[in-house]
Amino acid sequence: MKMNKRSILGWGSAGAATLALLTWAFVPRPVAVETATVTTGRFEESIEEDGRTRLKDRYTVSAPVAARLTRIVLREGDRVSAGDPVAVLLPAMPSMVDERSAREAAARVAAARAGVQRANAALERAGITVEEARIELERSELLTREGFLSAARLDIVRLHLANAHRAQDAARAEREMAIQEQALAAAVLQPLGLDKGSAQPMPVHAPIDGVVLKVTQPSEATLPAGTALLEIGDPARMEVVAELLTTDAVKAGLGHRAIIERWGGPPVQGRVRRVEPAAFTKVSALGIEEQRVKVLIDLDQQPAGWELMGDGFRVTARIVIQDVPHAVLAPVGALFPFADGGMAVYQISNGRARLQPVEVAGRNANEAWIRSGLEPGQALIVYPPPTVSDGQRVQIRRQ
Repeated sequence: MKMNKRSILGWGSAGAATLALLTWAFVPRPVAVETATVTTGRFEESIEEDGRTRLKDRYTVSAPVAARLTRIVLREGDRVSAGDPVAVLLPAMPSMVDERSAREAAARVAAARAGVQRANAALERAGITVEEARIELERSELLTREGFLSAARLDIVRLHLANAHRAQDAARAEREMAIQEQALAAAVLQPLGLDKGSAQPMPVHAPIDGVVLKVTQPSEATLPAGTALLEIGDPARMEVVAELLTTDAVKAGLGHRAIIERWGGPPVQGRVRRVEPAAFTKVSALGIEEQRVKVLIDLDQQPAGWELMGDGFRVTARIVIQDVPHAVLAPVGALFPFADGGMAVYQISNGRARLQPVEVAGRNANEAWIRSGLEPGQALIVYPPPTVSDGQRVQIRRQ
């Protein structure tokens, strides 16, 4: 009988222990979660995009006339002042003449020489005509005074003398033209060598104070008019160009604050000066066509080290489109979609997760501005795991 009671007690204790063990095994355990606290502070929503530096004004110095350029001694990075000679031009050498062209030129010289002789003979003939008309006028005046010639006849003689003088002037002009044509024909046969001592150099001056950006034609050459020689710019007048998506560019209005980062120094403050009115198509690295707009940013003040920046250097531009000094802030990782486009968070109350819908007024890469639904100091679950639900027991994971 004693053995039966002991057996019953043993089996009962074992059953109770097994039941307690099963109960402990199947009781829901708290979910380990990471948390963050709702705070208040300044909220900034910005558009971040890669940009590049650009000189506001670039000057291309060109050859004003066709000429022979001497070697340019300036190199990229050299400083110049307004009015300094940056290049020197000399008269271009004449083209070479082959044997056939030389014979043709010699024939033209001979013809021009004959034209000069003919013009001389015409001028002498005109002089004789003038002398004849003058003698006739003297005789007619004498006869008119004695009454043997009418006044009308005297007027005709005077007109003949005036006409003779005009013919003489025309013959003199024809002779001058023939002489110039002879010189023009003879110039083709002049030697090709150009006397450098007699050539008058023409200096090309720098338009502004600045730095040589690019030397397009460093070596000596014969160039046509309008050929670019070098580019000059002022590094002190620098701007930043960012190519924004058109959907972002409409938010980046004139005067918005901008921060220039990742240029090799501390952040630089600036302002949006212009949003260009025309967009362009750009293919992204993924092969997607995008419509982008150039946004120009002026710097408020150049920090130490900015003088080492040059034209076309890469930077990161962050344009602030929304700035709230006192806002309720929650980490972006605590938000998740809820109820047809709304947003919600899990806050912790008495060791349990509580679903809380919120109204988000804005968000950036790290924080969200909560207009309603949360108060500063509340603890939120960051990146809630799928096992978390409303009323679920949670345990804060220690870092």
